[in-house]
Amino acid sequence: MDDLEANAGEGADGKDRNFVTALARGLEVLRCFRDGEVSLSNSDFSERTGLPKATVSRLTHTLCALDYLVADPRGGTYRLSAGVLHLGFGLLSGMDIGDRAMQEMEKLRDGPNSSITVALAEQHQLDAVYLATCVSYESVTLAIRVGTRLPIFHSAIGQAILIGMSTDAREAVFDIAARRDPQTEADGRAWYAQALAIYEEKGFCVGYGSWRKDVNGIAVPVFSLGGKRVFGLNVGGPSYRVKPKQLETVYGPRLIKAAETLSIRPFQKP
Repeated sequence: MDDLEANAGEGADGKDRNFVTALARGLEVLRCFRDGEVSLSNSDFSERTGLPKATVSRLTHTLCALDYLVADPRGGTYRLSAGVLHLGFGLLSGMDIGDRAMQEMEKLRDGPNSSITVALAEQHQLDAVYLATCVSYESVTLAIRVGTRLPIFHSAIGQAILIGMSTDAREAVFDIAARRDPQTEADGRAWYAQALAIYEEKGFCVGYGSWRKDVNGIAVPVFSLGGKRVFGLNVGGPSYRVKPKQLETVYGPRLIKAAETLSIRPFQKP
C-alpha cells in the first residue's frame, strides 16, 4: 500500500475520514500550472506540491487517463488537456449571474473613461480568480483574462469578496493563511480590517497600487441569487489613466448600483 492509498481517508489535519487525499493531490497537480506555462515535468510537479516523484508519476498517469493532462513522451512533460477546459466552462455556464453580470460589466466599461477594465472574481484558497472580464477599448490595457489570480488580501476585489463572506467562510480563509505562515494570517487580518473600515465609509473597497503599483481599482461584493456564493466585481485600469478621484466619484456609485442589480438586494454590512 503506497502513500496515496494509506492516506485516502485523512484530511489536511489528519482527522477528516471523508476527505480523499488522493483526489486532493491530483487537483493540486492540476493547479501547479502558472500563467504563461504550457508544460511541466514530474519534477516540476514534485517540487511545487512537495509530493514524492513516485506519487506524482502515478497521479500524472491517472490524470492523463482521465483526459485532464496530455503527455509529451519526447520531452517528458505534460500539458493541460481539453478535459480541464470542460470543467472550467461547466463552472462558468452554471453561474446564475453569468449573462446578467456581463451586461452590467459592459455598462461599466462603456463609461466616460475608455481605459476602464471590469472583472468578476470568486475566492479560491488565498486568491481571487477572475471568472469573467470586460477589457477596455484602449490598445494599452491591463493584461487580464479569465483565470487570472489576484491576492485576496492585497487586491480590492479580493477584499470585497472577504467582506461579503459569512464569518465562518472568512475565518476559513484566515485558517488557510495561518497554515501557510502565521505572519500571512496576521497581515491578512490587518488588511481586512482596513478594507472593512474603508468599505463602511465609501461603500466599496479601494486598491491604489496595493496589488500592482501601476494599477488603480475599486470593488464591491456581489451575491448569487440564492446567496450561497460571493463574488467580487471591480473596475480599474492603469494608474496613469485611471485616477482615484474619478473611480470614487464617477464609477463608485455605478459599481454599487451594478452590484445591487446583480445581487437583487442591497448588500447588508457585516
